[in-house]
Amino acid sequence: MSIAALVIAGESVFLLPFVLARVFRPTLLEVFDLTNLELGTAYSVYGVVAMAAYFFGGPLADKFPARILLAVALVSTAAGGLVMVTVPSFTTLVMLYAYWGVTTIALFWAPLIRATRQWGGKDEQGRAFGFLDGGRGLLAASMGSIMVLLFAGLLPADSNAATLAEKTDALRRIILVLSGMTFAAAVLVMFAIPHRDPSETAAGEPLSLRGVARVAAMPTVWLQAAIILCAYVGFKAIDDFSLYANQVVGLDEVDAARAGVLSLWIRPFAAVGAGLLADRIGATTMTVSSFTLLALGSLILASGLIGAGMVWVFLLTIVCTSMGIFALRALYFAIMREGKVPLAYTGAAVGLVSVIGYTPDVFMGPLMGYLLDQSPGAAGHQHVYWVVACFALFGLIASWRFARQTSSAR
Repeated sequence: MSIAALVIAGESVFLLPFVLARVFRPTLLEVFDLTNLELGTAYSVYGVVAMAAYFFGGPLADKFPARILLAVALVSTAAGGLVMVTVPSFTTLVMLYAYWGVTTIALFWAPLIRATRQWGGKDEQGRAFGFLDGGRGLLAASMGSIMVLLFAGLLPADSNAATLAEKTDALRRIILVLSGMTFAAAVLVMFAIPHRDPSETAAGEPLSLRGVARVAAMPTVWLQAAIILCAYVGFKAIDDFSLYANQVVGLDEVDAARAGVLSLWIRPFAAVGAGLLADRIGATTMTVSSFTLLALGSLILASGLIGAGMVWVFLLTIVCTSMGIFALRALYFAIMREGKVPLAYTGAAVGLVSVIGYTPDVFMGPLMGYLLDQSPGAAGHQHVYWVVACFALFGLIASWRFARQTSSAR
């Protein structure tokens, strides 16, 4: 029951800040009267706030019960949806994303990872994190599909004929649904997540940074941070799938949203499969293979080979690319045990690697927005995926170095 609650909480908290835009990016830009760069700026502000939140949230997770921190984070995030539903100005939207940077990270991220690591025990870290991200993916895909059906049902039969008012009303209803689900997840975790065993709490005074200093001295922690950074660049780029489908392949807004949801449906299968294989052949081996798949898929999207009307080629490519992306999401915390990070300092390690690993939250949004706005049409999208391909190659090198480091330490 606890892993199910972690899965629901782990995805619900990000529905409003990220999944909404991932599925409905063209509509969101129109309704909120935003450019790609402006939306990217909001994401960047979120990322800047998150950097500090990751660092200070780690020690919090090592000291306080996960269920309390998770519940407070979920309720606070749901409250932000009540602001978003008003379709606020750009300035208010940026402030909202800064607020979400605190609620979804400082109070949420490290407790989620620590609770999952404890659930997996000593020998099933791959299964634990595979179930977490695979379950989150299944929930995101299900919610994405439901949102698309709801959105289509709220619009005229010919979605291209929908007025701005009709699109705005439909999007606001979806925001309210997501807010309600996020609040419900808070209630669930209070009942389903157990109290933590006091013996698993880090030694020292409350909110001590001793654990941060200890894990900072470990080379594997820095390599893990590089792996997360490169993998997360790929994950941020899936925000472009629906816009790519609309502007390059030529799909209408509803079908473009469906293409974005298709990527989300790959996540549960890729994450669970990668996690189970990681427990058999090693998480680092699977990480190297996943970066290889991400690099190949990104190179195809960057090459310009996919053009208007090439729907099936595009869909096959995003399926393969998504397999690499979501396999990595299941693996990049599962390798923490191979890196010999003590359980008592999990929160400190998560905070440190996240400060580096999730910097794409700061730069990828504005970078993607700039590339797309400066080179309208296919060229901008190709530039985005050249960036992803380069990071995938760097991630491949970091994974290989991590494997060498951990094998020599045995």
